[in-house]
Amino acid sequence: MSHLAPAGKWDARYLGPVPHDSSYYAKCMLGGVLACGITHAGITPLDVAKCNMQVNPAKYKGLTSGLATLVREEGQTGIWKGFGPTFIGYSLQGMFKYGLYEIFKDTYMNLAGEEISTKYKPAIWLAGSASAEVFADIALCPFEMTKVKIQTSPSGTFPTAFGAALKEMSKAKAETRYPFGSIVPLWSRQIPYTMAKFFFFEKIVQLFYTHVFPEPKESYSKTTQLGVTFASGYLAGVVCAIVSHPADTVVSLMGKPANKGKGIAQIASETGMVALATKGLGTRVLMIGTLTGFQWWIYDTFKASMGLGTTGGK
Repeated sequence: MSHLAPAGKWDARYLGPVPHDSSYYAKCMLGGVLACGITHAGITPLDVAKCNMQVNPAKYKGLTSGLATLVREEGQTGIWKGFGPTFIGYSLQGMFKYGLYEIFKDTYMNLAGEEISTKYKPAIWLAGSASAEVFADIALCPFEMTKVKIQTSPSGTFPTAFGAALKEMSKAKAETRYPFGSIVPLWSRQIPYTMAKFFFFEKIVQLFYTHVFPEPKESYSKTTQLGVTFASGYLAGVVCAIVSHPADTVVSLMGKPANKGKGIAQIASETGMVALATKGLGTRVLMIGTLTGFQWWIYDTFKASMGLGTTGGK
């Protein structure tokens, strides 16, 4: 059930089950922290294997063998390298990604007006998610650079403890380009990823509630709604992984000592487009599909528990 705006005119902030006020946006930001921080940190071993497969494909040929090599050479702690910066960095990123998406989406809908917003809903999703991700990546960048450096440095050549690694990155910032040296490839990876993530999620949810569950969304149980959320998130994640993988490979390669001082174009040219698009892709599809499904599920579970309703609809 939607709420009428105080002035009686159409307002995107009053279309949902609850008004989109500062309390609503704050809760969405907290939901984003939980959704991204927990999920990204939880799959750190997959991320360590994927980064090493991108940086040193001759040694790390596949997910299972890559993990086995890491455990054999560095012990169980080797596959959890970078847990700290991953958790903090992606918690901050999630806060801005989800919270600012809600704010930008409402803002752009109000700027466009009711008729254009309804007619060009996908454009609103794309613009809102892209705008949010610009700020989310600025928050993430220093921690992502630290994480990649920890995960791809040969054992014993770089600190693995969170605090010591941040200190080392800062101390060697002329070499590491810390804290924002990777912001352009990060934007290149994350903005298309997030646009795909939010667009395909919203679109798949819309298809579910149009063709599979055609009754009003509120008439279905929370379990059903959250099932739709997870399925839509997983399918959206598979698309995201493919779209953003070349830029993700470049981000990983920038942390490799052999690429010190090289620009993005040079790294991309030396690696080749096929390798950029395919090395570690299978692992990343598995990782991002599962990740995105659980992120949306955690986010919507939190929103539903706060009485805010789940995301998307017809």
